[in-house]
Amino acid sequence: MTNYRITVNGNTYDVGVEEIGGDPGARAVSYAAAPPVAAPVAAPVPGASAGPVPAVQASSRAAAIPSGPTEDVHAPLPGTVISVNVSEGDRVNTNQVLLIFEAMKMENEIVASRAGTVTKVHVAKGDVLESGKVVISLA
Repeated sequence: MTNYRITVNGNTYDVGVEEIGGDPGARAVSYAAAPPVAAPVAAPVPGASAGPVPAVQASSRAAAIPSGPTEDVHAPLPGTVISVNVSEGDRVNTNQVLLIFEAMKMENEIVASRAGTVTKVHVAKGDVLESGKVVISLA
């Protein structure tokens, strides 16, 4: 393991980098003093096949939004909404992209953690997100 001390915006972090296996491109990073931060969902790695993502079709729109327990989906980072991919009443699958936002000059996806029905969309294209803001509610 190689240890580094990194200063970002005046905050100093001790970072250990360890090579894993025989692939010199794969590295694990451990953060000794970093404050906890919610991580964005990573984009697929080029060359890796995760299989096709099922698309939501118009026929999957629920006739009525079910009542009952809901789950709020929160923004993991501050940013700006680029696109909202669902509407109220849409049926969604686990890991389906709900919206895309820009943070730190990168496009990030917020995906559904479970299958369900969108009960409320709390944001629109161009809205500014704060970390932890409710963006979508699922039933």
